[in-house]
Amino acid sequence: MDQPRFVIEASEAESMAKQSNLTVLQLLPSLVKPAQDLARPPISKFHVGAVGYGSSGRIFIGVNLEFPGLPLHYSVHAEQFLVTNLSIQSESKLQYIAVSAAPCGHCRQFIQEIRGAQDIQILITSVESGDDNSGINSFDPLLHLLPHRFGPEDLLGQDVPLLLEQLENGLSFLSETENLTDDFKLNAELKAAALEAANKSHAPYSGCPSGVAILDSDGKMYKGSYMESAAYNPSMGPAQAAVVAYIVGGGGGYEKIVGAVLVEKDGAVVKQEHTARLLFQAISPKVDFRVFHCGSGSNGV
Repeated sequence: MDQPRFVIEASEAESMAKQSNLTVLQLLPSLVKPAQDLARPPISKFHVGAVGYGSSGRIFIGVNLEFPGLPLHYSVHAEQFLVTNLSIQSESKLQYIAVSAAPCGHCRQFIQEIRGAQDIQILITSVESGDDNSGINSFDPLLHLLPHRFGPEDLLGQDVPLLLEQLENGLSFLSETENLTDDFKLNAELKAAALEAANKSHAPYSGCPSGVAILDSDGKMYKGSYMESAAYNPSMGPAQAAVVAYIVGGGGGYEKIVGAVLVEKDGAVVKQEHTARLLFQAISPKVDFRVFHCGSGSNGV
C-alpha cells in the first residue's frame, strides 16, 4: 500500500486538477473523503477530514486524532492538525479549507491565531450525500462562521508574530552539561530538535514556549511546537504537535515511538511536562521521556 500523504506539492495539485477537468480549488472538496479515511478517532468513531490550500499552491491534509484512556481535551481536531501541518511545512498562509463537517467553536477559535483569519475561505462538504459535484458549492469566509470574534488583536500588538509567521524565541539551555543517558539513541540531535521546536513556539499569551521532539524505532525524528490560542483552551500542546509531525512524516502505529524530549522554560507558569508525559505513557508506554529546561531570549517571550 502507498504511504498516506498529508502534503501535495503545487505542481502535482495542478496536474490532478487538470486531469479531473477542475480548478485546484474545485479539487479540494474531492479530497475530503480520502482525508477522512486517514483519521484516527477510536473513541467517537467520527472521522473528520480537512483539506487546506496554502499561498504556495500546496494542498495540506488534516484529520482528527483521539487517544483512548486520556481526557477528551487531549484530542486533536482536524483543523488543528491541518494548521499544524502547515506550520511543519513552513507554509506562511492558509487561504482555503474544505472540511467534512462544520468546524466547531474550538477550531474556529484556533484558526483565529492566523493573521487575517477572518478572510480564510471555508467550504463544508456533505460527504454522506454522495455529491461529487466538487465545484458547485461555494466557499464562505471564516467571518461568517465567527462574526463576533475574540482573537490576537484583542490581546497583542500588531507587531507580534502570529501562527505561521516566522518566530525565533531565542531560547538556550540553562546547562550545556545536561545530557541524556548514553543508551538513548540520537540524544544530542533529539534534544537540539526539541529546542528548535521551542524556539518556533507560538506562546505570546503565557510567555512559556515549549517544544517536543520524538524518536521512532527506525531512528527518525519528528518535532512539534506549542501553539497558544487567545482563548487559551484551544491551544495545541507540543506533544500533540509532535504526534501530528510523526503521522505527517509517515509514522505508523504509536508503539514505534521510543523516545521523546520536551524543552520548556525553567519556572514556566504554563508547564507541559505532566500532560506530555501522560500522553506518551498512554500511546507508547515504552517511550523514554526526558525534560530539559531553557532560558528566555530577548524578544519578549
